[in-house]
This record gives sequence, C-alpha cells and structure tokens, in this order.
Amino acid sequence: MLTSLFISCIGFLYAFALSTSSISVPSILGHETPVILVCAAWAFGIQWLAFIPAYLKQSERFYDLTGSLTYISTTLFILSVIGLRNPRATILAALVMIWSVRLGLFLFKRIKQDGGDGRFDTIKPRFGAFLTAWTLQGFWVLITASAAWIGMLSNQSVALQVSDILGLGIWVLGFSIEVIADRQKRQFRQEKGSAQFIQSGLWRYSRHPNYFGEITLWLGVLILALPTVYGWAYFSIFSPIFVAYLLTKISGVPMLEARGLEKWGNDPNYQNYLATTSCIVPWKLRSNPVNK
Repeated sequence: MLTSLFISCIGFLYAFALSTSSISVPSILGHETPVILVCAAWAFGIQWLAFIPAYLKQSERFYDLTGSLTYISTTLFILSVIGLRNPRATILAALVMIWSVRLGLFLFKRIKQDGGDGRFDTIKPRFGAFLTAWTLQGFWVLITASAAWIGMLSNQSVALQVSDILGLGIWVLGFSIEVIADRQKRQFRQEKGSAQFIQSGLWRYSRHPNYFGEITLWLGVLILALPTVYGWAYFSIFSPIFVAYLLTKISGVPMLEARGLEKWGNDPNYQNYLATTSCIVPWKLRSNPVNK
C-alpha cells in the first residue's frame, strides 16, 4: 500500500510540474484544474478500479488491455477538450491511439492463448505487491504519454514544421520495427513452441528488437511535441527516457533474460546468442567467441 501511495504521489508531482503549460478546465471544486492533472487522476484511478476484480479473481488477463484502454480513453478525453482544430494535437492523438490499439489487442490475444503471464505468478496472491503492479501501470501510462499529452494541451500553438516530419518518420520506423518483431516472435512460437529461443529475422540482430521499436516511436512522439513545450513542461522529455529505463532495467530485459537463462543457460547456442547479439539496438553480429 505504501509503495503504491509513493508511486502515485510521484506521478501527481510530475503532472503538476507539467501543468505549467497545460490548459485548464472547470472542476467540481469551482476553480480551474489543469487537464494534465485530471489525466493523472484518471490514469491511476482506472488501474485501481480494475485491480479490485483482478485481485478477487486472481487474474492478470485484463492487465495489459486496461493499460491500453487508459491511453485511449485519456487521449480521447483530451481531444474532447481541445477539439480537432490543432493539426499537431490531432496527429499526436492518432499516433498514441494507433499504438495503443495495436499493442493492447496483441497482448490481450497473447495472454488468452498462453493462459497467463508468468510475471504475475508470484505477486498475484499478495495484495500489496499486486496493487503495486497496477499502480505502476498507471505511472507507466502517465509518464510514457506525457510528451504527447502536453503537446496536445500546450497553451502555445505552433505550426507544423520540418522537425515534425522527422518525428513522424522516427515514429513510423519504431512502430514498424515493434510490429514486425512481435509478429516474427509470435509466428516462431506457433511453429516451434516455447522450448526454443528465436534468433531469426530482426531477432538475429537484436535480442529485444520490439523494445527498440517502442523506445524509438516514443522518441518520435517527443520530437513532434517539443515545439509546443516550454518551462517546467520540458520534464516531458522523460517520456522516451522512462520507456528506455523501464524496458532495459526493470520490467523488460532483466525479467526476460533471467527466464531465458533459466531455460537455456546451459545451451552453448544460447550463450553464443547472448554474447554475439546486440541487446536492444539492431546491429551487425559480433564475432563468435565460442568458436575462437
């Protein structure tokens, strides 16, 4: 409980810092409230509501889908506030929702087929630990989407410029890599099962190409949003930095590679794959130390 409270407090402090460039709406308290703070409240609130049936049923089946629906619903709320008059905001909203719908459906389909998510096996029975996982998802949504949301909510309206083409191109590159990598791994699992590890396609050049795609696309979003950012709202640069840190240091690479070592740690081919293949950035293969 205390951990969840601490995480949510950090999230609201972050949103408060960003609120300096966020437009406001009338609140039930009778004064103007920055929209980004409303978004923060919704991002955490929907996770806590979803946690209740998830804990009672001891199920993580709707965890990822809830995260995607939070991105989508919050982005649609912002659009309802600002309308469609700002081309930059409309593009940012579209990018967030396209990514959210695709990833949410992919992860929901995967968990239905797999029957569960091994990450939650040890924490589901523990109220505090499971609540923390849901609270972290609210924090993840808020920080990750903050650049896009601030770009949509900024008090400054800036015409589209050359840098926006670069940002959009980087988003398309990252999104494409993530989609291709996910499909390649899913197809490999369907054909080979989970007893083997993938080292073909994009996975030949990176052990986690889908994570590279995710980090890249949020960098593209930041580039699109930056022309409208000023003051404390520059904290939104933490969006792709947070994604990169989360995926490489916390919930992504460490957990997956620990499971990989548990499965194939004694396999010389897997040892070779770890030693010769880039962790995140797709790159040419290094020389094979096992064969030296």
